[in-house]
Amino acid sequence: MNNPYTEDLKKLARFVYSHPEPGFSEVESSNAQIEYLKSQGFAVETDLCHTHTGYRASYGSGHPVIALLGEFDALYGLGQKPDVPEPCPDGKPMGHGCGHHMLGTAVIGAGLLIRDYLKEKGIPGTVQIYGCPGEEAGSGKAYMARDGAFDGVDLAFSYHPSVFHQVCTGSSQSCISANFRFHGVAAHAAGEPQNGRSALDAVELMDVGANYLREHMESTDRIHYAITNTGGSSPNVVQAEAEVKYLIRSTNNRKCLALYDRVKKIAQGAALMTETSVDILFDEGLSNTIVNFTLEDVLADAFRKAGAPVYTKEDLAYAKKFYDTWKEPYTLDQIPYPVKDKQKLLESEKTSVIDDYFVETIHSDRCEMGSTDVGDVSYVVPTATLNTACYSYGANAHSWQWVAEGASEIAMKGMLKGSEVLALAAESLYEYPETVEAAKKEFAERTKDDAYQCLIPKDVMPHQILM
Repeated sequence: MNNPYTEDLKKLARFVYSHPEPGFSEVESSNAQIEYLKSQGFAVETDLCHTHTGYRASYGSGHPVIALLGEFDALYGLGQKPDVPEPCPDGKPMGHGCGHHMLGTAVIGAGLLIRDYLKEKGIPGTVQIYGCPGEEAGSGKAYMARDGAFDGVDLAFSYHPSVFHQVCTGSSQSCISANFRFHGVAAHAAGEPQNGRSALDAVELMDVGANYLREHMESTDRIHYAITNTGGSSPNVVQAEAEVKYLIRSTNNRKCLALYDRVKKIAQGAALMTETSVDILFDEGLSNTIVNFTLEDVLADAFRKAGAPVYTKEDLAYAKKFYDTWKEPYTLDQIPYPVKDKQKLLESEKTSVIDDYFVETIHSDRCEMGSTDVGDVSYVVPTATLNTACYSYGANAHSWQWVAEGASEIAMKGMLKGSEVLALAAESLYEYPETVEAAKKEFAERTKDDAYQCLIPKDVMPHQILM
């Protein structure tokens, strides 16, 4: 597909790449996207659902209404000079180690192509581009789903840069994040220890209790924590304040809430043992993903039609520099579970430096470890996600390699392919509305006994989360 917006999209993606910002504070990134969409004739609503930098850009009228989910937040601790095949910090506190500078731009590119298609055909239909903040920390889409931003949408497509050209399948974990803030009594640790009540002791006892809980929870559950306040650096002072942050995950919202209740009891028990008090501060929550095989098939058909990108000798030489930084051998057990021909992909990883073909997958509703706020959207509207290879084999998400390769030509080729595939998938749905109805029917069947319950309480508003 000849994309007339190629240079605009590259420029936009590289702008966001060079201005990494945290969730709900992606001011420059969001504004750049909003101004570009306005210049292209989209009607844009800002501060969507009080997410500050979130927006919705719309074109067209009538149904089907197709939502495209974009992101633009970066990651702390990943400042890295571009194109350098070794760890080389650039002095910035953040970097785009998950490719969200391309994620948001790719769906904008798809939205432009869909707009042109609707104009050309003169048919009813609406495309909506959602700028979704705080995916890494904050759960922006969960607030949007909770507060009705997707009401009236018929279906949604998401996209994410990857090391594979594939359609995502399988579920993800529900997740709750909370801070446990303990309050004690300061005292001289040697002179009058009997008068002190240690908040740090309470944190440590809570962590011990949580680690014992691991023996009595499902194998697919996860608990991780970080002590965010030790109460000071003087060991001769009984710590009057201390805090620990927990992430609690399970395979669905109901189980996640139940596990969260158990962790809260451990915190209360730690406070009881130490004669301290504890404040439990809910931070963020996001839902597991509801798969939709009908939409996965639409994306797969579109990818087969589009074909994988064609890489030049220069592209391959560039990718090899980063491929060579991965020292571990490629093995069959590393191939993702849903891949249909695992041996073919393994041979590709061993003999190629970048994925140059569409990786076929089998449908799966198995819960994979990890979480995404796309799950909340999937609870309120049929949703499916596309991946394209934007990085060399061996590069892992949230790594310096992803930052270093993120503005390269191979990255841009993957991003532009994502726009093309999403646009082709949308076009097929406008042409065959019966597929939209099939996706809705599957969605209704999968959610009939599992109504959406946003994990974020109504009184919790979007806020920046420091990681």
